[in-house]
Amino acid sequence: MDSKNLDRSRLPHHVAIIMDGNGRWATLQGKSRIEGHRRGKTSVRVIVETTRKLGIPFLTLFAFSTENWLRPQDEVHALMGLLETYLIAEQPKMMRYGIRLKAIGNRDRLPLNVRRTLEDVIELTQRNTRMTVVLALSYSGRDEIVRMVNKIRRRVLAGEFQSSDVEEEIVSAHMDTPDIPDPDLLIRTSGEMRISNFYLWQIAYTELYVTPTLWPDFREQEYFQALQEYQRRRRRFGRTDEQITEPARLRVGSSGRES
Repeated sequence: MDSKNLDRSRLPHHVAIIMDGNGRWATLQGKSRIEGHRRGKTSVRVIVETTRKLGIPFLTLFAFSTENWLRPQDEVHALMGLLETYLIAEQPKMMRYGIRLKAIGNRDRLPLNVRRTLEDVIELTQRNTRMTVVLALSYSGRDEIVRMVNKIRRRVLAGEFQSSDVEEEIVSAHMDTPDIPDPDLLIRTSGEMRISNFYLWQIAYTELYVTPTLWPDFREQEYFQALQEYQRRRRRFGRTDEQITEPARLRVGSSGRES
């Protein structure tokens, strides 16, 4: 399969990926878990490049969860090192191709050198407009919701608006992704049938695709299969089949409401 089998007019606007299976890939190969993460970094490069070539404007990669801090310290240290190396190596390409980098999650927990490198690349690429790559780092969907509640609470106490004014649009505006559209497609590798605390607010109407392929083996062909499956779906957003006019795509705002 290649990209010629895809309908370019019906590609998702935002793809999110739970990159799972690095450790299992390493075990199957008789290698260390760290080597699995190194191999997974190659998949990141391939998928970012493929997304760019297809013209999909938003890509979120679930790179490191808050729960991942509980892993052995040598693995966490190696992951942080791989992240910093990736950011430094890919920054020139981001500028060349107009890719904007954003990050969601609790950056305060990241090592200082990694946080500084991340913030430098975010600042350098902030005016790029051709594509946005969002890295979910030290991220938890529940933690994001708690932080959102506290942001709104502070504004209510400050008298900026009343608690009775809080609707879906205000909630969305105080999440980590106020300027990012909700994902159209969520891909999970390694065959696990769970969301793993990812984008709990944003995926209300997202199409889910699970593949048994482990992340280090997830390359262009597997990506094209996921996109082709997405194009076979009928996205109703609560409506009936009779109410949907193909190929027009129902517009849905960041809150998930029909518009």
